[in-house]
Amino acid sequence: MKTYLARPSEIQRKWYVADADGKILGRFASEIAQILRGKRKPIYSPHLDVGDHVIVINASQIQLTGKKADQKIYWRHSGYPGGLKGTPFKELLAKKPERVIRKAVWGMLPHNRLGRQMIKKLRVYGGSEHVHQAQNPEPIEL
Repeated sequence: MKTYLARPSEIQRKWYVADADGKILGRFASEIAQILRGKRKPIYSPHLDVGDHVIVINASQIQLTGKKADQKIYWRHSGYPGGLKGTPFKELLAKKPERVIRKAVWGMLPHNRLGRQMIKKLRVYGGSEHVHQAQNPEPIEL
């Protein structure tokens, strides 16, 4: 029996809406990453982007377990000496809640051309409204 490999012409993409209200960040992000990669589909191929589009609403209502909400810091470096900067989770969630979920999902995708193609299918909104009604997204419970 031969291994099945999907062709780009066979890929059919769906749109899903996921509500992040009251969800735990890591568990929620791993489910979204699986949908973006296409691992829930029978035609999954690791060398192709066969995943679906995901719209995340209520990103500002995401939660962390334990004391992580007070202790977690997102680090970045400018590339210059002394250029290390950190942003606490609560501050980033208050200012840009979309970035919290996007960073969590990006950490669970491949860090190559394929992963950059997959992350483009993720749309995150801090509130409960989104502008993708024309795509007829299906609600998904994660």
